[in-house]
Amino acid sequence: MSADKLQGSCHCGAVKFELRAAIVPAQRCNCSLCRRKGALMTPLVPASQLTILSGEDALTLYQFNTKTARHYFCKHCGIYPFHRPRKDPQQWRVNIGCLEGVDPYSLEAEVANGASLSVVEDA
Repeated sequence: MSADKLQGSCHCGAVKFELRAAIVPAQRCNCSLCRRKGALMTPLVPASQLTILSGEDALTLYQFNTKTARHYFCKHCGIYPFHRPRKDPQQWRVNIGCLEGVDPYSLEAEVANGASLSVVEDA
């Protein structure tokens, strides 16, 4: 898919955003958090290509381990729309399942080895 303008939101619609970036190659991550949330993510997206249109006050932040990555969730419905990755916290990764008109199950996905970046072993 090309770098078209895509609309996205959380499940309840409190958080709405616009993405101007390619969504492939799609990725999954094997870190302890991403394994649990199971989201299919975009490649790295420059900050200028993601615009939060509404609901920034509805976002809550979750950080763990090195506290470098910034994972955002809607505090009303719990959906993860995007995060700033540990690998490059100036950029974004977007949850492809939150994008209107995109079927995440139709995309092939690579697996990023986020687990190798962990400084604390999983218990």
